Amino acid sequence: MRLGVLDVGSNTVHLLVVDAHRGAAPYPAYSHKAELRLAEHLDKDGKIAQSGSDGLVSFVKEASELAEDKGCESVLAFATSALREAPNGDKVLDRVRAETEVDLQVLSGEDEARLTFLAVRRWFGWSSGRLAVFDIGGGSLEIAAGSDEEPTVAVSVPLGAGRLTREGLSQDPPGKDEVRALRKRIRMEMAAVAGPVLRAGKPQQSVATSKTFRSLARICGAAPSDDGPYVSRALSRDDLAEWTPKLTKMAAAERADLPGVSIGRSSQLVAGALVADAVMDLFNLPSLEVCPWALREGVILSRLDQLQPR
Repeated sequence: MRLGVLDVGSNTVHLLVVDAHRGAAPYPAYSHKAELRLAEHLDKDGKIAQSGSDGLVSFVKEASELAEDKGCESVLAFATSALREAPNGDKVLDRVRAETEVDLQVLSGEDEARLTFLAVRRWFGWSSGRLAVFDIGGGSLEIAAGSDEEPTVAVSVPLGAGRLTREGLSQDPPGKDEVRALRKRIRMEMAAVAGPVLRAGKPQQSVATSKTFRSLARICGAAPSDDGPYVSRALSRDDLAEWTPKLTKMAAAERADLPGVSIGRSSQLVAGALVADAVMDLFNLPSLEVCPWALREGVILSRLDQLQPR
């Protein structure tokens, strides 16, 4: 069957069309995305402004038409922290539903962590043993760990790269005091949720997903995306420790010239690096393997698991 997956994130809205059936890896057939940056279209009360709502409705209409053109049987549409946390999120969802006939389902942070974990488990398989999975999004950081397809622990922390940049880094490049204060905040908030993950046991394989981790791995020497998804990629703690101070001294335009870094994401890379550094330090991880599958694939796999075999 051909499925469309519409992912409304804090930074990017993304339509992914896949050919899929139970027992097979979803095969990407078409992709269309835009950097709407919904979390930046907020008014003084934290509500999604008219500009953000207009942009979202416009993209969802376009995505629906594209999914129909590509022959999708159905579209799995979901949203994450930007709509989850906005005081007027329900009103925006109602408007999207009324004007596009698309029912966006808002995932909880724990569901994000759980579905991302499922995708990683399916990618690496049972031989990976006990997994720990980390995903840096625009609004939150998801952490999950366990030995099965359902994680033993799944948590979400408000440590997304976009959120931290907006709230903690006002200069370009950021000042030393800003960086130090943000680093302290990240480590305090992460330490508060680290206990359940650490008590659940030492992971046999530690994995990172998301654009932020992929960009950091590429900067530190991992293979480019053009080499395909089956090339092994990893992020070393030592390499990241060497690069993080360099990134804090660069302006966003300079970071955009680094391999694997887009112009739209370059401003958030310092915050992302500080989060990644804290993950590897607090959880005592010498390296993280980078998985090409993440939340979208987890949503697809979960949907396929619910289908009755023919």
